[in-house]
Parts: sequence; C-alpha cells; structure tokens
Amino acid sequence: MAGLSKFERKLEQMISGAFAKAFRSAVQPVEIAAALQRECDNNAQILSRDRRLVPNDFHVELSPPDLERLAPYDSAVASELVNQVKEHAEQQSYMFPGPVTIDFESAEDLTTGRFRIRSRAQAGVTSNATHTQVRRARAVLEVNGTRHPLHAPGLVIGRGTDADVRINDPGVSRRHIEFLVVSSPAGDLEIEVRDLNSTNGMLVDGHRITQTGVRDGSRVKIGNTTMTVRVVEEDADV
Repeated sequence: MAGLSKFERKLEQMISGAFAKAFRSAVQPVEIAAALQRECDNNAQILSRDRRLVPNDFHVELSPPDLERLAPYDSAVASELVNQVKEHAEQQSYMFPGPVTIDFESAEDLTTGRFRIRSRAQAGVTSNATHTQVRRARAVLEVNGTRHPLHAPGLVIGRGTDADVRINDPGVSRRHIEFLVVSSPAGDLEIEVRDLNSTNGMLVDGHRITQTGVRDGSRVKIGNTTMTVRVVEEDADV
C-alpha cells in the first residue's frame, strides 16, 4: 500500500486542490491503480521459471459522469498510472510484450463510483520499413496498430532479429510465417502466406492451414497476435 499512497500524493500535488474537488463522490484514481495491479497479477502467464508475461494494453471503463470529471486530467492520470503499473511489474518480475498503454472509456451501464478494466497482452511490432514505403505500397499488413508494406518478393514475420517484421509475442517463432507477393501478368497482386515450420502454426480466417492465398481483409493469427491484409488502390499515394 505504500506505493499506492505515494502515487496518490503525487497525483494530488500534480493537479493541486482541484483533484479532490473533481473526484469527490466519484471513483478514485488510487482505486484504479490498485485494480490495474490486480489485473496484472490475475493475468500473469508463466513463460519460464523467471519470466511471467502480463497485459500491457488497459482500458478503464467509467460511468459518463466520472469520465467527464476525469477529462481535464486524463492524460496526467494515465501517465502516472502507467508508471505505477511499470513499478509494480518490476517489483513482481513481470514482463510486458510491448509498450504499456492506458485509455479511459465511457460505459453507460456503470454508475458513479464504479469502474471496470479490460486488458490484453498486445505485442510490440517493429520493422525497417519507412513511412514512404508504407504510403506507396499497393498492399500492407496491419499489426497491432502498425502498418507494413507487402511488396515483392514478400516478407518474413517472426520474433527473431532476422525477420522483416518482428513481433514480441512469446507464441511467435523466430521465423514464423512468410508472405509471398507476386504481380500477375495483368498487373494484379497475388499474395500467399505460408508457415515456416513454426512451433504453434497459424490460423487464416479462423482455419488452421500451412499455406494459402490471401486477399484484402484476410486475417492471419500467429501466437496471440492477429494481423490483417489490406490491399489499397493503385493511386493511394497520389
């Protein structure tokens, strides 16, 4: 509880006396901080003897009046809540699959002073593609809020450093799947995805398969991560 008391004092100092007035008769940020810690504890996945994975993407649902009271301070409160979650994770030797984010949302079914937390482990995604390459691509791969160009001859998705798109998901192999991209004689893009003898395989539109063609809107899941193929218009960069 010492950590939560320190957190509460810091918030009060940050937004001065307005804090107490704004949150009188409403949900208290210190209660949210405690609930976020419990969310981590209750959803910790054991990866190995010394590694436990916890959620990193949190959505705090509040009643409309509470959300309105919080609005002037939501960025500051969210930032301090993120720091509190990280501190708790360090104390418990937890690891996050990607950056920690906390968003506040309205829930009509909640009354004043009540809140609910939804969380998930969302893997961080990186690649060497530039913004220009993404903008000019005729097809892209959307993964956890990021976009990556799908152009010939294709790209490898995996957790290892030699993959073209790297996903920090413990359920993803170092080289998990490969997208193959060719241009047909008519100029159309033909895209296939194939499994690279991964440990956990892949699902394409909900079906376990080792190789298949994909189109705009196709969803490919590996580990705990789902990616979506998007085919864009020829003149998307004009």
